[in-house]
Amino acid sequence: MDDSSTPPHEEADEPSRLDFTPVPLERIHHNGWTERRQRDFITALVAMGSVLHAARAVGMSKQSAYKLRERRGAESFAAAWDCALSSGYCDAFDRALERATIGIVTPRFYKGKQVGTRHRLDWRLALTALNGTPPPAFPAPRKKVTR
Repeated sequence: MDDSSTPPHEEADEPSRLDFTPVPLERIHHNGWTERRQRDFITALVAMGSVLHAARAVGMSKQSAYKLRERRGAESFAAAWDCALSSGYCDAFDRALERATIGIVTPRFYKGKQVGTRHRLDWRLALTALNGTPPPAFPAPRKKVTR
């Protein structure tokens, strides 16, 4: 019997939703969106939950990430992006609620020596997390606007 808190079907689904076919490129530059950089970007997006920070983590700009997403043949990459962003948001939401309801413990110092600790709940963080609009679990594909 597995004592894991995540049901087995969810563990199997998560990696498959993040697997994707990299965006095909006509020319590959060493400082451009290589296949490796695309995979690292999706991994960073799961960890950070922010397109800006994930793009910076792989040495690219946010604007170039969005341009890559809009290219022909980027459907698989875009689906992995949406899944990664949703997963990153859910992780951040869980951490915020945990910090808000369970609280944090900080050390108290007096004249350079620790004299105790302070336990505090952050209700403002809980309200902010609850008032935010979470992304949909499976976002609908975007329709491209042509002019």
